Amino acid sequence: MTARSSLTIVLAAGEGTRMRSSLPKVLHPVAGQSLLAHVLAAAPQGTGTSLAVVIGPDHAAVADEARRIRPDTLTFVQAERLGTAHAVLAAREAIARGADDLLIAFGDTPLISAGTFERLRAPLASGAALAALGFRAADPTGYGRFIVDGDRLVAIREHADASTDERKITLCNAGVMALDGRRALAILDKIGKANSKGEYYLTDAVGIVRQQGWEAMVVETSEDEVRGINTKAQLADAEGVMQARLRRAAMDAGVTLIAPETVYLAADTTFGKDVTIEPFVVIGPGVSIADGTVIHSFSHIVETSLGKNVSIGPYARLRPGTSLGDGARIGNFVETKAATLEAGVKVNHLSYIGDATVGANSNIGAGTITCNYDGFKKHKTLIGKGAFVGTNSSLVAPVKIGDGAYIGSGSVITKDVPDDAMALERNQQTIREGGAARYREMKTGKKKSEG
Repeated sequence: MTARSSLTIVLAAGEGTRMRSSLPKVLHPVAGQSLLAHVLAAAPQGTGTSLAVVIGPDHAAVADEARRIRPDTLTFVQAERLGTAHAVLAAREAIARGADDLLIAFGDTPLISAGTFERLRAPLASGAALAALGFRAADPTGYGRFIVDGDRLVAIREHADASTDERKITLCNAGVMALDGRRALAILDKIGKANSKGEYYLTDAVGIVRQQGWEAMVVETSEDEVRGINTKAQLADAEGVMQARLRRAAMDAGVTLIAPETVYLAADTTFGKDVTIEPFVVIGPGVSIADGTVIHSFSHIVETSLGKNVSIGPYARLRPGTSLGDGARIGNFVETKAATLEAGVKVNHLSYIGDATVGANSNIGAGTITCNYDGFKKHKTLIGKGAFVGTNSSLVAPVKIGDGAYIGSGSVITKDVPDDAMALERNQQTIREGGAARYREMKTGKKKSEG
C-alpha cells in the first residue's frame, strides 16, 4: 500500500502578550527546546511529508527556529489576525500542492506526540474528511465541547453558546485537526465570519463537512498532551509534565535517578547503560552520557559529551563544547568550557579548564587555571599525554605543555614546556628569623599609641 503524503501546518503567529515577554511565545523553552521545536519534532517526517509554519509580522526569529529544526520548512506570514481558519489559509500555496492529509497544529502545545498525529491521520485513510482532537477536561469551563454520535463528531459548541446540558460535557476541543488534503481548500474556503468577532473559525469546518454529507471523526488524547501555553505559569506547568516524562523515559531505559524529582533533563539528552545521576543535577541541551558514568549532586552540564565510566562532581559545571574521554574525572567546584579531556584525565578540585585540550591520563592539580582570555581574544592551552600540573598553577594561553611534562605547584607558565620537561616559576622563599614576633609587637604598639 502506498504511504499517504502529508502537510502539517503549525500556527505560530501569536504574540503571547500574556507571557509579559519580548520573546515570541513559541520561542520560550521547555526542557531546553523551544515550544515550536517540540511541535515540529512531533510532526510527521520522512518521504512524502512537508511542513509549513504560519508566523506573525516581524517574527523572523520564529522562521529561523523552524528552519533550524526542519530545514525544509516553508514559512508564511499572517499579516492580520482574523481567526484560526484565516491563519491556516495564509499557507494556501502549500495546501494547494495537494497532500493526502492536512494536519493543523499549534506552536504552543509542546507536549503533543508523534503518535497522536498518526492517530489523527488514521480516520482520513478510512475516508473521513475531518478528524478533530479532543480531551477529557478536569474543568471544561471555557472550552469548546464536542457534540458526538459515537466516535462521529456532530458539532463543536463554544462554551458561551452551549446549553446547560452541553456544558456538562467534558469532551473538549483541543484545536488540533486533520483534513482530507484533496477537500481541504473546498472546506476552508466555505468558512465565513458571521460571528460576534467577525473572524474565521476553524471549528466551523465541522458543520461544513457534515453539510456536504462527509464524515467528521473524533480522536481522543490526554489533557496534558494538548496543554496550550499562554502564561509563564502554564509554561512552568508544561515543564513539570515534560520533566516527569523525561525522567520516566530515562529510568525505563536503565538510568538510575536517586531522587528523580530533583533532576532536570533536556529533551535531547541521550544515555548509555548503567548511568547514575545523584540528586540536584541539571542537564541542559546537547548532552550525551555514555555507559557507566556517574554524575554527582549539584552539577550543571550543557552541550557536553561524556565518555564511558566518567565521574562528574559534586558541584561541577560543564559548559558548552566540553568533551570527556572514557574514565575521566571532574571533581568538586571544577568548571570546563570548550575543552577536550581525553581518557583518564583527572581534574579533581577547584579548577577552570577552558579552550583547552588535555591529553590522556594527565593530572590537573587543585586550583589550576587555563588563562584563556587576554581581554580581546580567546587562546588555546594544549596539555600533552601523561602531564602533571601542580596545584595553584596558571597556564597563560596560548601555551603548550608537552607529553609527560611536570609543572611545579604555584607556577605561572607563559612559555611552551617540552615533552618530559619540568617547569617551575616561583620567587625564592625567604625566612626572617623572629620576623613574626617583631611584626606583632609593631602592630600592638601602634594600637597602644593610638589608644
